[in-house]
Amino acid sequence: MRTISINCFLFLFISLLAEKSFGQDMNYTQYFATPIYYNPAFTGLTPGFRARFLYRDQWPQLPIDFKSYYFSADLGDRNLPGAGGIGLLVTNDNPGIGLINNLTVGLTISVRIPITSFLTSQLGIKAGILQRRINWDDLVFTGQLDEKYGVYYPSSFTSPDANKKTAPDFAVGGILQYSNPDQNVTGNAGVSVDHLFKPDVSFFVNQESHIPSKLVIHGDVIIATGAGGSSGTSNRFNDPLKVNVGAIYQNQNNLNALQIGLNLVKFNLYFGTWYKNTLTGSAPNSALAVVAGYRYAFAENMSIKFMYSYDIQISGALQGTGGAHEISLILDFENFSLFRNSGGRSGYMSPNYRSHGSSSPLECSDF
Repeated sequence: MRTISINCFLFLFISLLAEKSFGQDMNYTQYFATPIYYNPAFTGLTPGFRARFLYRDQWPQLPIDFKSYYFSADLGDRNLPGAGGIGLLVTNDNPGIGLINNLTVGLTISVRIPITSFLTSQLGIKAGILQRRINWDDLVFTGQLDEKYGVYYPSSFTSPDANKKTAPDFAVGGILQYSNPDQNVTGNAGVSVDHLFKPDVSFFVNQESHIPSKLVIHGDVIIATGAGGSSGTSNRFNDPLKVNVGAIYQNQNNLNALQIGLNLVKFNLYFGTWYKNTLTGSAPNSALAVVAGYRYAFAENMSIKFMYSYDIQISGALQGTGGAHEISLILDFENFSLFRNSGGRSGYMSPNYRSHGSSSPLECSDF
């Protein structure tokens, strides 16, 4: 009976939290490693091909923790029509104390609209499907419980019409990208709306359960403190120290979340700290996240980056849950192109590839 009592307590605890966070998407600490998830306009923002993987383990000290998996791949090719990019996004998570599973698969595309040689804009859209599954067999009802034997009696519960629901899902966003003439200060600011048409994911035929639309506003600035600007990937020990200051605000279903902080990189080593706050309710939850990582350049324009972050709950009802761990892996092929430019061959392009599409200083690798 002690096990049943613990499970009942956990179910009540998580249910109360779920009521507060109803309809809220997964929020990644390393949002800078999952940019397409927050704004499809990030697709192909810099030339080349990138593949991103992320794993999040939230509340590990609870018997039932929450795991999330992220994958995206995008190509920025200035020989594409619209000179933007194309991408693929896949996410998977398990809210609802592990009884529910969410899977999203989407295609993204962006269009690049230059404004000046140091300022450009990019618009992006995501079109995909969202599938929600539930395991009815794992549900335990009070009528099945016996004081001595625990779960003893058969269930009289009749499962609803289906154990999965699939619905189309769309997002739209825009970004302004900036670089100063000396190329030692770059940055971007953007806004997006996800779940544009509020997809219905109810398991019941005669009922509706819509995912609320999500508004995202974000911005960041990269400052290189020495000569060399913010372009390129290098192992040189005289590379300047780079400081990345950023913020992201989210609003979904009357819930607000703000994350602000900075990352530093020197000698291809990354360190950062971020403050997260829900900004909602009489006792909002806040956390301090620490980030560390390393980027290894195995060729002049090819690199792999590993990042780890840990959320430390500093206030709110979630203290003692173990925070959250995130691990990300990013593969970056800066000079990769699928499309020819006046007789050139597709695939890996020469180091002066960027000059074919644009001489803009904006065409540099990201942080």
